[in-house]
Amino acid sequence: METVAPKKLKFRGREYPCCASLTMGIIGGKWKTVILFHLMNKKLRYYELRKSMPTVTERTLSLQLKALEEDGLIRRKVYTSKPPLKVEYSLTDFGKTLIPIIQSIADWGDFVVENYSK
Repeated sequence: METVAPKKLKFRGREYPCCASLTMGIIGGKWKTVILFHLMNKKLRYYELRKSMPTVTERTLSLQLKALEEDGLIRRKVYTSKPPLKVEYSLTDFGKTLIPIIQSIADWGDFVVENYSK
Protein backbone atom coordinates (compact mmCIF):
# COMPACT_ATOMS: atom_id res chain seq x y z
CA MET A 1 0.00 0.00 0.00
CA GLU A 2 1.38 3.37 -1.03
CA THR A 3 1.16 6.36 1.30
CA VAL A 4 0.84 9.83 -0.09
CA ALA A 5 2.78 12.58 1.62
CA PRO A 6 0.50 15.38 2.77
CA LYS A 7 0.63 18.43 0.55
CA LYS A 8 2.47 21.34 2.12
CA LEU A 9 0.82 24.72 1.83
CA LYS A 10 3.07 27.67 1.04
CA PHE A 11 2.42 31.30 1.92
CA ARG A 12 4.98 34.10 1.73
CA GLY A 13 7.95 31.75 1.77
CA ARG A 14 6.73 29.62 4.68
CA GLU A 15 5.36 26.10 4.57
CA TYR A 16 2.39 24.84 6.57
CA PRO A 17 1.19 21.23 7.02
CA CYS A 18 -2.52 22.10 6.73
CA CYS A 19 -4.95 24.94 6.15
CA ALA A 20 -5.67 25.41 9.88
CA SER A 21 -1.95 25.67 10.57
CA LEU A 22 -1.60 28.30 7.86
CA THR A 23 -4.49 30.35 9.27
CA MET A 24 -3.14 30.18 12.82
CA GLY A 25 0.35 30.96 11.57
CA ILE A 26 -0.96 34.20 10.12
CA ILE A 27 -3.46 35.34 12.77
CA GLY A 28 -2.48 33.21 15.77
CA GLY A 29 -0.92 34.42 18.96
CA LYS A 30 -2.28 36.58 21.71
CA TRP A 31 -2.47 39.95 19.93
CA LYS A 32 -2.85 39.62 16.16
CA THR A 33 -6.55 38.77 16.26
CA VAL A 34 -7.16 41.55 18.79
CA ILE A 35 -5.44 44.07 16.51
CA LEU A 36 -7.47 42.88 13.53
CA PHE A 37 -10.66 43.12 15.62
CA HIS A 38 -9.98 46.76 16.46
CA LEU A 39 -9.25 47.56 12.79
CA MET A 40 -12.36 45.83 11.42
CA ASN A 41 -14.47 48.96 11.13
CA LYS A 42 -12.05 51.88 11.17
CA LYS A 43 -8.54 53.15 10.67
CA LEU A 44 -6.62 53.70 13.88
CA ARG A 45 -3.46 55.50 14.82
CA TYR A 46 -0.80 53.68 16.82
CA TYR A 47 -1.70 55.37 20.11
CA GLU A 48 -5.40 54.54 19.58
CA LEU A 49 -4.54 50.86 19.15
CA ARG A 50 -2.28 51.03 22.19
CA LYS A 51 -5.06 52.64 24.23
CA SER A 52 -7.59 49.97 23.20
CA MET A 53 -5.17 47.21 24.33
CA PRO A 54 -3.71 48.55 27.59
CA THR A 55 -1.97 45.31 28.62
CA VAL A 56 0.10 44.90 25.44
CA THR A 57 3.65 46.22 25.58
CA GLU A 58 4.80 48.77 23.02
CA ARG A 59 7.43 46.37 21.69
CA THR A 60 4.92 43.55 21.25
CA LEU A 61 2.39 45.82 19.55
CA SER A 62 5.05 47.13 17.17
CA LEU A 63 6.24 43.61 16.30
CA GLN A 64 2.71 42.31 15.76
CA LEU A 65 1.80 45.29 13.55
CA LYS A 66 4.93 44.71 11.50
CA ALA A 67 4.13 40.99 11.09
CA LEU A 68 0.54 41.74 10.03
CA GLU A 69 1.82 44.32 7.55
CA GLU A 70 4.40 41.88 6.14
CA ASP A 71 1.66 39.28 5.64
CA GLY A 72 -0.40 41.85 3.77
CA LEU A 73 -3.28 42.02 6.25
CA ILE A 74 -2.88 45.61 7.37
CA ARG A 75 -1.72 48.80 5.72
CA ARG A 76 0.49 51.34 7.46
CA LYS A 77 0.08 54.84 6.07
CA VAL A 78 2.47 57.58 7.13
CA TYR A 79 1.45 61.20 6.79
CA THR A 80 4.50 63.45 6.61
CA SER A 81 2.95 66.68 5.34
CA LYS A 82 3.30 68.42 8.69
CA PRO A 83 4.71 67.58 12.10
CA PRO A 84 4.01 65.65 14.20
CA LEU A 85 4.30 62.48 12.16
CA LYS A 86 0.96 60.70 11.81
CA VAL A 87 0.70 56.94 11.19
CA GLU A 88 -2.60 55.18 10.52
CA TYR A 89 -3.30 51.46 10.36
CA SER A 90 -6.15 49.88 8.41
CA LEU A 91 -7.12 46.51 6.96
CA THR A 92 -6.11 45.77 3.40
CA ASP A 93 -8.58 44.11 1.04
CA PHE A 94 -6.86 40.83 1.90
CA GLY A 95 -7.19 41.61 5.61
CA LYS A 96 -10.90 42.35 5.18
CA THR A 97 -11.41 38.73 4.09
CA LEU A 98 -10.80 37.86 7.76
CA ILE A 99 -13.68 39.98 9.08
CA PRO A 100 -16.19 37.06 9.22
CA ILE A 101 -13.64 34.93 11.09
CA ILE A 102 -12.70 37.69 13.54
CA GLN A 103 -16.38 38.52 14.11
CA SER A 104 -17.12 34.83 14.78
CA ILE A 105 -14.30 34.70 17.33
CA ALA A 106 -15.64 37.84 19.03
CA ASP A 107 -19.20 36.49 19.01
CA TRP A 108 -18.02 33.23 20.55
CA GLY A 109 -16.26 35.19 23.30
CA ASP A 110 -19.52 37.01 24.07
CA PHE A 111 -21.38 33.67 24.07
CA VAL A 112 -18.90 32.18 26.56
CA VAL A 113 -19.23 35.16 28.91
CA GLU A 114 -23.03 35.07 28.74
CA ASN A 115 -23.41 31.30 29.15
CA TYR A 116 -20.39 29.90 30.98
CA SER A 117 -19.12 32.60 33.33
CA LYS A 118 -19.52 31.94 37.01
